[in-house]
Amino acid sequence: MKLSDLKNTRWTLDHPELGTGPVSIDSYSSPEYFDRMREKVFKQTWLCSSKRIDEIPNPGDYFVENIDIANASIVIVRGMDGVIRGFHNVCLHRGTQLVFDSYGSVKGKFTCIYHGWSYSLSGKNVLVTEKEMFFDPDHIEADLIPVAVDVWEGLIFYNLDPKPKETLREHLGNELMDLYGSYPFEQTTVQLSYKADLPCSWPVLRDSQIDGYHLKYLHRRSAPGFMESEDAPSRHAYDFKLLGRHSSGSFYGNRARIGADLSSAAPITALASRVGQTLASDTASRVPLEQWAPGVNPTKSDNWFFDILYVYPNIHFIFLGYDAYIIHKMMPGKTYNTSTWNARYFGPPVASSDLASKWAAEFMKVSLRDLWREDGNTTLGAQKAIDSGVFKKMYLQDQEIMIRHAEKILNDAVNS
Repeated sequence: MKLSDLKNTRWTLDHPELGTGPVSIDSYSSPEYFDRMREKVFKQTWLCSSKRIDEIPNPGDYFVENIDIANASIVIVRGMDGVIRGFHNVCLHRGTQLVFDSYGSVKGKFTCIYHGWSYSLSGKNVLVTEKEMFFDPDHIEADLIPVAVDVWEGLIFYNLDPKPKETLREHLGNELMDLYGSYPFEQTTVQLSYKADLPCSWPVLRDSQIDGYHLKYLHRRSAPGFMESEDAPSRHAYDFKLLGRHSSGSFYGNRARIGADLSSAAPITALASRVGQTLASDTASRVPLEQWAPGVNPTKSDNWFFDILYVYPNIHFIFLGYDAYIIHKMMPGKTYNTSTWNARYFGPPVASSDLASKWAAEFMKVSLRDLWREDGNTTLGAQKAIDSGVFKKMYLQDQEIMIRHAEKILNDAVNS
């Protein structure tokens, strides 16, 4: 498929509910909006941890999630029965945090460092020290406070509401699961992780990863010419889908130019792309396209760069190939103009004896770091402009439909 085959296609016009006019920036700039978003979105919606079940493989293995917008810390743990559960990271005696490490493992129970109260991995209080000294010990509500936890394709999701209004599968929707359920997530493992606390609003950060428009311009240094098409110079997308509250986009890659340019101008980059998975790898040639999940590279084009799947509200998948992808976890901070970005790259495990692939994986760490620094820098300047009051509305073109859709879904939830 060529971009010019799309002719005068305008995806936004297929969804009149989105409109085509300027978009308000209340979600970027309003403390009052932020307060409503806390209560109506982040305390009631399924959130993806970006962690996989293989990261806590054994009973007692746990990780901690800090949800700054809700002033909450939760611990997600694999129980003695193998079930993964989640609890507020709070001892019910005096409110002390139970565990402090981002990852860890305990032997069958959590024990508070303050006064020794203990809890089983299923959240049941199993020890109140000096119990006889309390005045009504049999009526102490001492069990850990649960959060809802569920798993889709090995990825762990949680909901701060212990009895959510909808299941995780209802939240994701059948269409999304049908399109991406056959992706080989289980064959991958996390290979790198970067985290940053940024002085920008969460919607500014969210939007930084749901358009392909900026790559031709912002990433001229890190991805030179990768998305430039002589066939249709103003296009960069093959396809967009609105999937209920979620959305996806599939983007062009100029394979001939990438290969030619890199071989002459960046020979090390070209070599890394051939021996391992990098941003410049011709992933469409490695596994027959008919074997790919139907949602990834849906037009099955050889000149393909990447796909975005945005799962409302906090996760962006960037699919780079048959079995390589990035997860961006975007979370609001404690105030409307702060946020946290955690980017993790997943791919097939690299054998320690495969030195060429290990070298390519190390190269990927550096190239992704440089590209993400370019993204991060734009968010800081954007928030300064927003807080100055001179920037009051956004103008979005057709290929920024994922941003327009994400903002409508958020507004619908916050203003309901």
